[in-house]
Amino acid sequence: MNIKITGTGSCIPSVVIKNTDFMNHIFTNNEGVPFEVDNSEIIQKFSSITGIKERRYATNEENSSDLAAKAALKAIENSNIDPETLDYIIVAHNFGDTDFGSKQSNSLPSVASKVKTILGIKNPKCVAYDILFGCPGWVEGVIQASAFMKAGMASKCLVIGTETLSRVIDKSDRDSMIFADGAGATIIEKQNDKGGILSNESVTYTDNNEIDMLFFGASYEKDNTDQFIKMQGRKVYEFALSSVPVAMKECFDQSGFEIKDLKKIFIHQANEKMDEAIVKRFYRLYKEKVPEGIMPMNIEEHGNSSVATIPTLYDQVLNGQKEGHKLSKGDVVLFASVGAGMNINAITYQV
Repeated sequence: MNIKITGTGSCIPSVVIKNTDFMNHIFTNNEGVPFEVDNSEIIQKFSSITGIKERRYATNEENSSDLAAKAALKAIENSNIDPETLDYIIVAHNFGDTDFGSKQSNSLPSVASKVKTILGIKNPKCVAYDILFGCPGWVEGVIQASAFMKAGMASKCLVIGTETLSRVIDKSDRDSMIFADGAGATIIEKQNDKGGILSNESVTYTDNNEIDMLFFGASYEKDNTDQFIKMQGRKVYEFALSSVPVAMKECFDQSGFEIKDLKKIFIHQANEKMDEAIVKRFYRLYKEKVPEGIMPMNIEEHGNSSVATIPTLYDQVLNGQKEGHKLSKGDVVLFASVGAGMNINAITYQV
């Protein structure tokens, strides 16, 4: 018995926000003092580091659960399953449903229950729940689905990563330009076919102030009392470079494959320069150079949609939507992510 991804789907929101759309924003430091440099310089530096040129936002009428359901419908159709046979619906997110114009996150009832309702699934034994694990949430959801199957508790699961980060960004914060919306979904099943999930690794670091690197905090605007997503960018960068490659190697080493067998690395689309540095350090642990074309990216057009980045990118590559990247049956890939917690996880997977 192997555990495989039998269907994928993604929802890319229709609203395109380009870097130039931030030209009239008033960016300030954490004390509310505007920067002395022009926004054109701030945006140019931002783009050169992150690789982001545009990002996608949900329409005013859409919420995280809506994006999730749209991605789920595509995954269900792609896998050709009866949704009533699903044992679990696992939805990873960070802020639940957040209505446009409101900063109030709504995760009661769970986003997963809302998705089950939208999909019209009547089977009460299809259990729906949410997972909060930062940006690595979708990867962790797949790991949990795999554990249920190994324990004999499930044979078919729907795992979704969905986010509307555009609803919880502080427009006075330069980091607001990073975040985006989207959803990616996968059907996970027990299969007799070879391959599937070969190994996984999850870790949480909290003993060296890691818990403060990504958090919900006050606006940089002095008269704004709302709370927004905040991060200590430099500390996140340094933490990721030192810790993520190690977790990736520990995961891959359990797979039984050689590093030369690895075809693609699907890493959380957080920051282009950071991702490139993580992958370089990962290969350095094997005393190898980074192979050309090992790391597909979609951050340039989609920004950082948190839990949605990896399943969205995987869906795009499988469907031939990323030029220069394709996968064939039997290819070995690595999923890896890092985010608030600070959490890191990885999965070695054979297509």
